[in-house]
Amino acid sequence: MQNPPNRRGPDRSLALIAYQGVQEAAVLGLADLFDTANKISAEQGGVVINVEVLRPGRLPPVSVHYDALIVPPNRSDARGEADREFHGWIRARHGAGTLTASVCAGLFWLGHAGLLAKRPVTTHWALEDEVRAAFPDADLQPEHLLIDDSDIITAGGMMAWVDLGMFFVERWQGVEVLSSTARYLLIDPGKREQRNYRSFRPNLNHGDDTILTLQLWMEGHVQDDLGVEALAAHCNLSGRTFLRRFKAATGLNPNAYVQALRVEKARGLLERTRDPVGAVGWAVGYHDLSAFGRVFRSVTGLTAAEYRRRFSVLDVRA
Repeated sequence: MQNPPNRRGPDRSLALIAYQGVQEAAVLGLADLFDTANKISAEQGGVVINVEVLRPGRLPPVSVHYDALIVPPNRSDARGEADREFHGWIRARHGAGTLTASVCAGLFWLGHAGLLAKRPVTTHWALEDEVRAAFPDADLQPEHLLIDDSDIITAGGMMAWVDLGMFFVERWQGVEVLSSTARYLLIDPGKREQRNYRSFRPNLNHGDDTILTLQLWMEGHVQDDLGVEALAAHCNLSGRTFLRRFKAATGLNPNAYVQALRVEKARGLLERTRDPVGAVGWAVGYHDLSAFGRVFRSVTGLTAAEYRRRFSVLDVRA
């Protein structure tokens, strides 16, 4: 009988933090994902990831070793007085050398533990403004689905626990176990980006009625001339005044806003119609197909054709 391959390293220990308000699906899903990977790895004589689910109030002392801890998504704000002990526990764990990871809004726990200053991190794109306000020293990069900063690892949306789990499988158990686990669980092991999914949600609550009226008009006129001069004239404002007020109201300069708006409209057409890519570009105001392609990919991380294959609600083969 053939001997099993050599073990690729020591077994690992990982803590899943099941605090009050946690997304239980992420806790249970990660446990199941690692259980599947462990069975595959063990059959190959490889590393086993020993997973323990911990709950605040019953947290072990720092002397109990874990190679990593994961703070899953949460439905609470992680700021209450009762959470301070948990914040301190996370900070102490990280200080003791535990690799510390979060998913989605789990990032707030790491932030209130004081771990985000000067760090490249990510979270759900819809939480961008809230995170920037709470942790202005963090280097927030919400276009990424997962950021590995050595001892701090952060993942984006609520379902990004899958990506984070597969990250640990690849890191500790290797690409063969990763591939086998992905096939067994019907998971795409490819690297995703959060910008593939991110929607443009313009600020409409700024209080500048003139700019708001313009924004609502732009929604239905993406094919029109949306250059700065044309937009300023539409508002009966001078160019300099328009630029100042538009940036103050929306947080974006007009060109960036128009680009984001047109790409968002193009996403919808690619998802809901079978119109050729060139026709989609034309419909949202791009008369140069190559320019449309460059802009679309820079915003979404995908070509228009790739985006349609991934997100179309129609059978694109029909």
